[in-house]
This record gives sequence, structure tokens and C-alpha cells, in this order.
Amino acid sequence: MNWITNYVRPKINSMLGRREVPENLWIKCPETGEMVFHRDLEENKWVIPASGFHMKMPAKARLKDLFDDGVYEALPQPKVAQDPLKFRDSKKYVDRLRDSRIKTDLEDTIVAGVGRCRGVKLVGVVHEFNFMGGSLGMAAGEAIIKAFERAIAEKCPLVIFPASGGARMQEGILSLMQLPRTTVAVQMLKEAGLPYIVVLTNPTTGGVTASYAMLGDLHLAEPGAEICFAGKRVIEQTIREKLPEGFQTSEYLMEHGMIDMVVKRHDIPDTLARVLKILMKKPVDAAKLNGSTAVAAMPMAASA
Repeated sequence: MNWITNYVRPKINSMLGRREVPENLWIKCPETGEMVFHRDLEENKWVIPASGFHMKMPAKARLKDLFDDGVYEALPQPKVAQDPLKFRDSKKYVDRLRDSRIKTDLEDTIVAGVGRCRGVKLVGVVHEFNFMGGSLGMAAGEAIIKAFERAIAEKCPLVIFPASGGARMQEGILSLMQLPRTTVAVQMLKEAGLPYIVVLTNPTTGGVTASYAMLGDLHLAEPGAEICFAGKRVIEQTIREKLPEGFQTSEYLMEHGMIDMVVKRHDIPDTLARVLKILMKKPVDAAKLNGSTAVAAMPMAASA
């Protein structure tokens, strides 16, 4: 026991009326170094007010922001085998799962729900990056497939927000098998004539990019998001060349025709609702449509 830290300092602080300040009370902007009070950041949807930098947004908070009044029906997490390969590196896989569950209060990386976005019924699926880097394992794959099945049963669109480092290495080939499984689920939704929209967030990489994250009818992305299969450093080491500035960012990919729109986080629910109404041939508010640069860019993206 450290007597000074554990006894003397609390006594002095209590006498002087001081309070210990949590380390995460202030958050530093990665671009400008500006310190932002955590409550202000939450109220601004985890976007730095001055710089506009889009921080990672918790999955449950994103679903609440997506659905009207934050009301939605949460889809249950399917049960799958835990640690089927008995994997261990510097730590047991079961211990990593336990730690991530304590940290995020989630069973796995996928959170899904059914609700209405500006009156449009849809199924929303979100990756929680804080759960093992949003990696795609059996539980995540099964949750995504169940979400697609629910969208087909409800006859409504599905919108997914990927944020992932790729396949989950601790599950080996069983993780990689989720790529074709989720791809089949996407195809089932399309065969049912229902829209599938992907909103790419930072980061979307690896096997997730190689499967369902690039199979949408329309691809939106948040500003500055890193979107790729292999990382920039790996590519540079392989081809022995310097890559362009901003390579693999959402803006760069839009310029080169890989995604359709870059949309600020605050505008995503409205943009999704307008786009889905167009795709489902429902009435759209003409005034809002004319004021939307994102939707106005759709025909150009589609014809490219």
C-alpha cells in the first residue's frame, strides 16, 4: 500500500475541497490537439465542434441517433460456440472476450435494431469498434445474417455501419467463412427487392471491406474515414512506392468512384431517409431534396 497516495492525498483533498478528475473527462482532437469536454462531444454526436473531426461513435448511441426519438426494437444476439479453436496468443481468447464484454457491456461487436428513421422503417446494424476492433467472427456474422433475415421478414431496407479491423484472427477459418455467409445474406435481401445501404465509418478494413461493406446499393461514408482492404503502410512496403496524400480516405475514394457520397454525421439520418424513399418509390419532400447536395450527387454517382 502506498500510504501517501492512498491516505495522505485523499485527506488533503477532502480538507481543501478538491475532487479527483477522471482521466477521460477531456478528449483531445487527433487533428488539432484541441481539448473537448466529453459531455460536449457526446451532445455533438462525437464530432469535434471546431475541427469537424469525426470520432468513433458507440454502437448503441449510433442506433439511437439513427432511429426517431431513439426508439427501436433491439435484435437479440445469436448464440454461437465460444472459442471453438481454443485459441491463445499472449492471452486466452476467452479472456479477451470477457474483457471486451465488461468494457462495452455487449455480447459481441454487432448491435442491431428495427425502428423508423424519419418515418421510414428499416433494420439498422452497427459495428462496435471497442469490442476487439469490431472484428468479424462467428457471433458477428450470425448477428448480421439474422438482421438481414429480419429485414426480409419485415419487408424493409437494411442499413449497416461498418467499423472494423477485419476478420477475427482468433477464430481462423471459421471467421473467414463469415465473408461468403454474409454475402449470401446480402443477395437474399436484393432478391427480395429491398434496398441495402452501407454507411462506411472509420475504420472499415480487411475482410469486412472484402465482403458486405462493399456490396451496398449505395455507399455513404463519414468524412475522413479510412476505408481499405490492406493498410497504407503494408501497400507501400509491398510496391516500394509512396502513396498519394489522403489515400484510402472517404474523400479520395469518392473522387475515384468507389463510394457514392461523403455525408457528415449530423446529416446521415435525413440523407438515409430521403435516399430510401427514392429507392422504395415513396413520396419525398421536394424542398428538402432540392436542398440536399448529397442526394443531388446520386445520379452522377450512379451513371459513373
